[in-house]
Amino acid sequence: MFRSLHIVITGGATGLGYAIAEALAGQGARLTLLSRKAEKLQFAAQELRRRHPNVDIEVRPLDVSDPIAACKVIDEIARHRGGIDALFNNAGVMLEGRFEDLTPDDFAAVITTNFFGAVNVARAVLPHLRASGGRLVNIASVAGLTGTFGFTAYGSAKHALVGFTDCLYYEMLGEGVKVHLVCPAEFETPMVAELDSYRTPENLRHTNAIPRTALDTVVADILKGLRKEQYLIIPGAYTRLVVRALQLFPNTMRRIGARLVRKH
Repeated sequence: MFRSLHIVITGGATGLGYAIAEALAGQGARLTLLSRKAEKLQFAAQELRRRHPNVDIEVRPLDVSDPIAACKVIDEIARHRGGIDALFNNAGVMLEGRFEDLTPDDFAAVITTNFFGAVNVARAVLPHLRASGGRLVNIASVAGLTGTFGFTAYGSAKHALVGFTDCLYYEMLGEGVKVHLVCPAEFETPMVAELDSYRTPENLRHTNAIPRTALDTVVADILKGLRKEQYLIIPGAYTRLVVRALQLFPNTMRRIGARLVRKH
């Protein structure tokens, strides 16, 4: 499905972005990885070339929170690489803490990257995806589908991304652009490891109601969902079950969540 296609991945230097890149490299895709940190990008490219000697990969530093830079970099990539067939909007940050302990700057930082960053890159890439009949894959979170203790900033940004993607899906129906929304639960990445170093016990208990999904499973289920042309992709069988329960029995699930939090 992805052989010879040019795929751009934001947040591609580490974590889920890198794991998606590695899976696509094995399928013969042409890759461009974007991230704020040039050194990590270079290391990621070296690792992918080591694992996949024939991979066609380039990297470009980009702060997705800068809309002017996003347009400039995406346009340059499209000209240089002969168009763009798909974008994985994956760049993001995590922050946890009680609302009263989070500052306005904390909220601004999380929402600027997780929501406006995705909007900025989507706005830049859509003309190129129209030209290729390509696809836009927005990586949100289960935290964008339900409330979670300690995620007033992170959850707000992901809820906004879910709403944005839902609306954009309908706008792109007549434009030839496929839009997908991915909502994983937590999985092992450096970003989650950092969160574990300071997160509140209430948040840990609440989020652990869904066991962490293996990163390989998250990637495999995302690519499987794309092959099936699914709009909403929920990686992990147990996570899909929980999301279905949230949809069918919201009051019951809220009571379960409250019980988990009250134990602390």
